[in-house]
Amino acid sequence: MHFIDTHTHLGMLDSEVLEVMARAEKENILQFVTIGTNHEDHPIVLATAKKFYPKVFCTLGVHPHDAKDYHLAKDFLIKNLSHKEVIAVGEIGLDYYYKNSTVEEQKKAFIDQIEISISANLPIEIHTRDAEDDTIEILKQFKGHVKGLIHCFTGTQWLADQALDLGFNLSISGVVTFKSAEALRDVVQNTPLDRLHIETDAPFLAPIPHRGKKNEPSFMIETAKKVAELKKVSLEDLAKQVQKNTEKLFPKLVGL
Repeated sequence: MHFIDTHTHLGMLDSEVLEVMARAEKENILQFVTIGTNHEDHPIVLATAKKFYPKVFCTLGVHPHDAKDYHLAKDFLIKNLSHKEVIAVGEIGLDYYYKNSTVEEQKKAFIDQIEISISANLPIEIHTRDAEDDTIEILKQFKGHVKGLIHCFTGTQWLADQALDLGFNLSISGVVTFKSAEALRDVVQNTPLDRLHIETDAPFLAPIPHRGKKNEPSFMIETAKKVAELKKVSLEDLAKQVQKNTEKLFPKLVGL
């Protein structure tokens, strides 16, 4: 039995990557997708994946917070998507909660990166917060041409239904263990098992009983236990299915 953390930020953790991986391996989390967010971290993220491949893969993309600086990242993004370690474009999307970039800057960067992912034949990892309607409206423009997942899904049942209908999967983080997350647990129960993934979004959103600590991949086992409970399957069966889901969604991913 082993799991893959489909969305983590290894470069934001306090410990060395080898130490983080060693702790995760004790919990049977053996592979990791470390996420690019802007022009400053892209070279670091790619170097980490190259160093630890095939245990570590990466994505390259510009987070909506950094959409205003998208032009600084675009050339590197396009030139480096062909590397075997880069399995998706992400994380990309819309965030209207903080609005660190304007709505128009976010939409432009989101659409442009979807088009780049289609050209590169890569899936996308999507960040959406307080922007459900616009996220779905944009994704509908590319229906049938792009696939991917909604990372750290915390949205409504409507968003889940719309995303699933468009061919996207849902990735579940430690939020599912929070006492206040009853609506998210309902979404997990309503989502087919073959459309689910599990992630940490480390160093953010540590699951119970680690809430309040800096999250790391080893903590993902608590999220896996909760998802297995909600789906009424064994942890072993969940691990097998999630691995199948991940390898299907990310064709460049090599299993162990």
